[in-house]
Amino acid sequence: MRRRTFITLIGGASAWPLAARAQQPSMPVVGAPYAVSAEEWAERTAAMRQGLKESGFVEGRNVAIEYRWADGHLDRLPAMVADLVGRKVAVILVGGSSVATRAAMAATQSIPIVFTTGVDPVTAGLVASLNKPGGNVTGVSLVVGELGSKRLELLHELIPTAVKIALLVNPHNPVMSKSDIESGQTAARRLGLEISVVDGGTEDEIERAFAIAVQQRAAALQVGSDAFFQNQREQIAALALRHAMPTISSSPEEAAAGFLMSYGANPINEYRQVGIYVGRILKGEKPADLPVVLPTKFDLIINLKTAKAIGLTIPESFLLRADRVIE
Repeated sequence: MRRRTFITLIGGASAWPLAARAQQPSMPVVGAPYAVSAEEWAERTAAMRQGLKESGFVEGRNVAIEYRWADGHLDRLPAMVADLVGRKVAVILVGGSSVATRAAMAATQSIPIVFTTGVDPVTAGLVASLNKPGGNVTGVSLVVGELGSKRLELLHELIPTAVKIALLVNPHNPVMSKSDIESGQTAARRLGLEISVVDGGTEDEIERAFAIAVQQRAAALQVGSDAFFQNQREQIAALALRHAMPTISSSPEEAAAGFLMSYGANPINEYRQVGIYVGRILKGEKPADLPVVLPTKFDLIINLKTAKAIGLTIPESFLLRADRVIE
């Protein structure tokens, strides 16, 4: 055998595995545009991947995930979604904001969309009904907006002398803000409280919102269910401590950051369910046939360290109702 022929044969043999791999069908790609940052959502994305694994899909082995992180800047989401649609991903997984879901729905009527949302998905026009979503969209609702009345009740119970409660909302997320405001105002009328709505769409606006709440003599602050506030939880917790303002939200991460309390669905359980749904769709099921999942358990988390720092005494009977106390 001549030397040139031998080299050609060796070269062909070494290249063969690459060529064979190129001919194999590529793994499906899930596009995941999130309103928050990768760091903030690490536990939730891990729970989503666990759900995928339970459905038979492991990232990097038989499914790829292309993440897009808006870092709390909701105006970035439409372009991120458009990019993923252009890449013809198999499923779009949106979380952290209904803005991303709406952007995905506007961009495609064929690619399956799985959401996590804090709004009522029927009222918001995301699905036709909870049991029969219809179209190419389904997912999990954390019903955080609708739980705003319960959070207000908890503040009222803890601070019975309160007359006014401030409600922090993000004007750049009108759907979520509307849900929070309506829920808060309904509960306030029933409890004989006054709600003061303060806008916080930027870091500076959050600073001003606290100043306004203090000026208006609000006894406490309820933080709206918004991805931007999740991103800014350290800032909000520091301001709440500085102004000795009892603060409640929907997210356990915010309670861990220093908010007085959080009350809401366990997001880890819900994001695991999202992963399961994505896996079922990758196996051939249709979003229209997968009912929207609603949470069945809600956690009350109390940060006792924060309570002591702002000089608030929490009754033992109240603490006993908590699912978790941070000390």
